[in-house]
Amino acid sequence: MLEALETGVQGGKWHSLMDKVYRPANLRAAWERVKRNRGSSGIDKVSIEYFEVGLDRRLESLAEQLGEGTYRPQPVRRTYIPKPGSTERRPLGIPTVADRIVQTALRNVIEPIFEKMFEPTSYGFRPKRRTYQAVREVDRLLRAGYVWVVDVDIRKYFDSIPPKRLMAQIAEQIADGGVLGLVEAYLHQSVLDGMTLWAPGLGTPQGAVISPLLANLYLHPVDVALRQAGYEMVRYADDMVILCRTREEAEAALVLLRELLDERELVLHPTKTRIANLYERPGFQFLGYVFYSDYRDPRESSQHKIRTKVRELTKLTSGNSLTDIVKGLNAVLRGWMAYFQFCSKNSQAWSNIDGYVRFRLRAILDKRRKGGRTKRRGRGYANNRWTNRYFARLGLFSLHGAPKLVLQP
Repeated sequence: MLEALETGVQGGKWHSLMDKVYRPANLRAAWERVKRNRGSSGIDKVSIEYFEVGLDRRLESLAEQLGEGTYRPQPVRRTYIPKPGSTERRPLGIPTVADRIVQTALRNVIEPIFEKMFEPTSYGFRPKRRTYQAVREVDRLLRAGYVWVVDVDIRKYFDSIPPKRLMAQIAEQIADGGVLGLVEAYLHQSVLDGMTLWAPGLGTPQGAVISPLLANLYLHPVDVALRQAGYEMVRYADDMVILCRTREEAEAALVLLRELLDERELVLHPTKTRIANLYERPGFQFLGYVFYSDYRDPRESSQHKIRTKVRELTKLTSGNSLTDIVKGLNAVLRGWMAYFQFCSKNSQAWSNIDGYVRFRLRAILDKRRKGGRTKRRGRGYANNRWTNRYFARLGLFSLHGAPKLVLQP
């Protein structure tokens, strides 16, 4: 396959791929990745730990079913998770462990075929590509004078992809009937929501291992058309910005984008899609950042998310030692800073989060000192007794005091 990726395949289509999907080494590698990613059990209640009992027999059974064409994915268990910065809840599908293994094995085989086609302007859910690279490219284009931005929001993208059109696009590259049948089975996979079982008519199953690859593939022609039209754009899955030098150029780009999406049976969100200017408030948002003038700040929902995580780690009823609590906080704070490393050095967010972390720690210490007899904790006396320097000596990581070189654009 590696050689064929370089030299091309006969007839321009890939045949005989299914045997690579159920090859024992591939299924084993897929299992290892599913195990690393953890995750809940599906409708069969089989957890990662339970699946590992008798692993060899289970993987052999999957290989036999795939080889004989008798494998059928089970319905996806629907659950809902909080949507950051909103009262809405985001639907999430949880496949069974066995289905996650097969999907991963399938992706291992077909992903290199499509990866070779994809545009460098696409960053989401791709090997060796990270969110910070997309943010860095946006920042580079803004500094180069592309200050008019088409802030794109595709309405319910993952739920709106037409399966027939997606399958036709896949069939342009792959002619293996077994692989095509497997992909189509996932696109029509039933969903169990509470006690209701239903089959979606549109979209890729959210939470499925293979969905991000298919979503990237369906927008690939849009990436190509925008590049050929001479536009600078950065896309992370369905989160996209088109960067232009003038408002007129941005307006023309928006017209073209709408035509391209209409042709693919997709719809732009009428209120969230807008033309913005870097130097006009409120700027624009992309991948958790707010871009305005020379400022790059975490947006409100991103700050709300880190505060929520800090609260979880600093419950007043926690029985952990302060050292262990600080250790857990440090891991979260370092990860948050690594993601938002392109924020402005003078961003107020750093000091605000630092102050909130110390307030939560003072509240814990105050409660332990008073035996839980007071409601107003972490202020007044506590603020004077446990100073910022005290927490610094404990090794608490400070966002505001992080090395300045790390926070350079």
